[in-house]
Amino acid sequence: MTIRVLLADDQALLRSAFRVLVDSEPDMEVVGEASDGAEAVRLAGEHTPDVVLMDIRMPGTDGLAATRLISADPALAQVRVVILTTFEVDDYVVQALRAGASGFLGKGSEPEELLNAIRVAAGGEALLSPAATKGLIARFLARGDDGDGPGSARAERLGALTGREREVLVQVAGGHSNDEIAERLEVSPLTVKTHVNRAMAKLGARDRAQLVVIAYESGLVRPRMD
Repeated sequence: MTIRVLLADDQALLRSAFRVLVDSEPDMEVVGEASDGAEAVRLAGEHTPDVVLMDIRMPGTDGLAATRLISADPALAQVRVVILTTFEVDDYVVQALRAGASGFLGKGSEPEELLNAIRVAAGGEALLSPAATKGLIARFLARGDDGDGPGSARAERLGALTGREREVLVQVAGGHSNDEIAERLEVSPLTVKTHVNRAMAKLGARDRAQLVVIAYESGLVRPRMD
């Protein structure tokens, strides 16, 4: 199966470089290029790509607004957004994850990292960020919850999860794959997948990245400050 990729960046030269890289892979193809967020939303509707590589800072409709629009469209429920940013220490990145992005990657990442991110996002397997950056996201999330916002509401919704589903959610928030969680909890990967899917359904999460956000916002998982 070929992974269909939409590129959204206001720099034509960068889009061209990404196109060459993506199209060079036998299991990927670029289905469109957008120079701003509004065009990205329009092309996502036309092509229903598997993954959108979204620049977070663009003129007009930026990547954050575009991510919200794509994530809110039921017809694009299977579209995964990966935020590309020059500024990895950026609160907008956290907002994008809350808006429905599957994760983010620095523009300075190696080509193999970018290609792997596309494959992981298309498979819905894990949050796309290095461990250190995940810690940064956690600090932003913890700092942004005042007790009356989405974190409190999601904490209440955790009551719908079974004990095992909460255990699995903690492991997902740690960035572990289904196979790793299965080994840690001494169950089968299929059982883990079932628990993950049930947790997503109960919590209204699009994918595993959203489960990570919910786990931190709800207080189920506390950020490491080291």
